[in-house]
This record gives sequence, structure tokens and C-alpha cells, in this order.
Amino acid sequence: MKNASSVRRDLTVGPVAKTMLLFSLPLIAGDMLQQLYNVADTLIVGRFLGAAALGAVGSAYTLMTFLTSILLGLALGSGAVFSMEWGRRDLEEVRRSVFSSFCLIALITAALTAFSFAFLDGILRFLQVPAENYALMRAYLWVIFLGIPATFLYNFFACLVRAVGDSAAPLAFLGLSAAVNIALDLWFVVGLNWGVEGAAAATVIAQYLSGGAMAAYTALRWPQLLPGRRQWSLGRENLARIARFSLLTCAQQSVMNFGILLVQGRVNSFGPAVMAAFAAGVKIDAFAYLPVQDFGNAFSTFVAQNYGANKPDRIRRGIAAAAGCAAGFSAVVSGVVFLFARPLMGIFVEASETEILDIGVQYLRIEGAFYPAIGCLFLFYGLYRAVGIPSMSMALTVISLGTRVALAYALSALPLFGVAGIWWSVPIGWLLADAVGLVYWLVRRRSIEANLVPGQ
Repeated sequence: MKNASSVRRDLTVGPVAKTMLLFSLPLIAGDMLQQLYNVADTLIVGRFLGAAALGAVGSAYTLMTFLTSILLGLALGSGAVFSMEWGRRDLEEVRRSVFSSFCLIALITAALTAFSFAFLDGILRFLQVPAENYALMRAYLWVIFLGIPATFLYNFFACLVRAVGDSAAPLAFLGLSAAVNIALDLWFVVGLNWGVEGAAAATVIAQYLSGGAMAAYTALRWPQLLPGRRQWSLGRENLARIARFSLLTCAQQSVMNFGILLVQGRVNSFGPAVMAAFAAGVKIDAFAYLPVQDFGNAFSTFVAQNYGANKPDRIRRGIAAAAGCAAGFSAVVSGVVFLFARPLMGIFVEASETEILDIGVQYLRIEGAFYPAIGCLFLFYGLYRAVGIPSMSMALTVISLGTRVALAYALSALPLFGVAGIWWSVPIGWLLADAVGLVYWLVRRRSIEANLVPGQ
């Protein structure tokens, strides 16, 4: 077996662009596999259980993305701290931070799980779920909520090992769990006729597989990162630092997805056909810009490690390389999605469902034309989080999503736009946030770079 040093990548040395790309590839592949959890549900449910079930599972996906974003944001924020401390080679502080972070996120996970079950019906009413979808969505969510603790386990330990340069292990465990998820989906839904509950059960089992395996791998391969008895304390200063990064990044992630959840409520008000089209379109959307989102997270780890190692010149070169890579990739994907919108929708929707297909194609062509804008925004999120200004990432999220939600409701109420107003609100929000992020960087760049010193 390889030792831990053989599976990690030191982001403070080597060619800048190549180092970032090689580190990001397992992240991208891993998250693409994670999307298979939801795509498997959507594809199998849509084909075998019909449009009503597809709309219910699709709306549930938006809700679960919001809940997951809370835990992911906490883990990403902690991961930025781990990366800085690893860049300084301060293993003692890494261990203390791991203990503080684990306790904080575990407590929030327990509260989030309890809240989700207790207020399930209130959540469904808030989302304006139509009567024909209500029972299906409730049944699906009741099972899916059981997987929230597994989401915490996977994201926490994945962010921990990625912070020290190991991005390959999370990919391997997601690959295994994705295969299990798809096999169980087919068995539970098609073979056993368990309906939407079967699709949810398949996802939950796969989540626990990946979460448990990720925790076990960390204990076996990276024992030096885990706290011993000496680090079992919640020091005020250390906990405050972890909380500042974790809670602000959590707020950024959750605000972003809460905005999407509000938009989902507006989508639901247009009825089952729009719900089904949006459910399929969001899956395609996620695959289209997920690679650049993960590249933004890899870029953030790169910057954070070099922040800890006090290498501002390397950070500057990393910014230029990341911007070029993200813009080029996003432009290519935009062209593909725009040109092949109908065949892509056809993966999830039967050819006879022409209304759903037409709505989905309209959605994809509006969104797809602006993927470079969201690509740049992901880089801004990662940059400001990594240089110790997570509040700016939060501000950009509020600008992007606030604009999106306000315009979604305002434009869709106008006969000129209708449901297309919801789709147009998204790129307008992206572009406005990009403009603010760029202006802030140009104005504050020198002062930000002056703070790139160890220990700050």
C-alpha cells in the first residue's frame, strides 16, 4: 500500500497551471460521480414512474442541495483553515482545528436533521408544491433526510484530505458509491416496485457507504491529521477562527442555495410541466458547470496553501492561470449545451412530452449562453475565501442570488416574459456579482496581497 505522502500533492511547488489542473481533476470526477446519485434518481424515476414523480424528485433535489450546502459550506470553510495550517506545516494546529471543526459541524448536523423531520410539511407548503406532487415528494424526502449525517461524514473528511493535497481518495469512494446507487435504484424502483421511496433508499445507502469509507480511509492513511487526547479541547481562539471561516462559508453556500430554493417555489407555481422541465434542466446545468465549480474549489485550496507558505507571487500566477482555464472551459460547454439542448433534455424526458421538452430547451439555452459568467464567479468565491476574506464571498453570493430571486418573481409576473423571466434572472445575477468581485479586487488588490503572510 502507498503511504500518505504518495497520494498527496504539494500545491506550493511545481508548475502553477499544471499543479492546479492535476489537483482539480479528481475533484471534478468525484463530483460528477456524486451527481450520478441524483441523475440516477431522476432518470429512473422519470422513465418508470412518470412526470409527477419526476417533478417531485426534482423539487426534492433542490431542497436537498440547499441542506447539503450548509454542511458543505462548513466543511469548505474549515478546509481553508486546514490548508493554511498545512502550508505552514503546523501539524499541531491542524489537529486542534480538526477537533474543533468536527465538533461544530457534528452539532449543526444533528440540529439540521431534527429540524428537517420536524418541519417537513411546513417546508413543502413553503415550496408551493402542487397537490399532485405533494404526497410523492413527502415520501421521498422522509427517506432522504436519513442520509444527512452521511453527507456530513463524507464532506468533512473529503475536505480534510483535500486540504493536504489528497484529492484522489474522495473520487475512489464516490465511484464505488455511485455504482451501488445506480444498481440499487434499478433494483428498488424497477425490480421491487418501491416507487420514489426506493429511489431515496438507494441514495441514502450509497451516501452512508461513501461517508463511512471516507472516514475509515482518513483514520488509516492520514492518522497524523486526527486529534489525539492533547488536542481534545475547544480553545476559544482556535474555535473562533474555525467558526469565522466555516460559518461564513456555510452562509455563502446556504444563501446561494436558499435563493435557488426560493426560485424553485416560483417554478412550482407554474405547474407540473414547468416543474418537470426545471428538474431535468437543473441536472444538465449541474453537469455543465460542475467542473468549473470544482476547479474553483481546487484553486481556493491552491491559494490557501500558498497563503500559509507565504508565496504571493505564486498566488498571482495562479489567479491568471485559473482565469484562463475557467473561461476557456466554460465557453466550450456553453456552446455544447446551447446546440444540443433538446437531445440533452431527451435523456430525462420522453419524446412524447413535448411541452416539457420545449420549456427545458428554453431554460438550457438561456442559462447555457452565460456559463463563463458563473465560471468567473466560482473563482472569486474561492479566491476571497482562501485569502481570509470569506465575507466577500458571502457578499458576492448575496448580490448574485438576491438579484436572481428578485428578478425571478418580478420578470415572471410580466406577460412579456412569463416563466422565461425566471431563466433570465440567473445570468443577470451572475454578471452583476462578477462585476462587483472584479472591481473589489482591482481596488483592494495591493492591500490584500500585503496581508499574504503566515499566521494572519
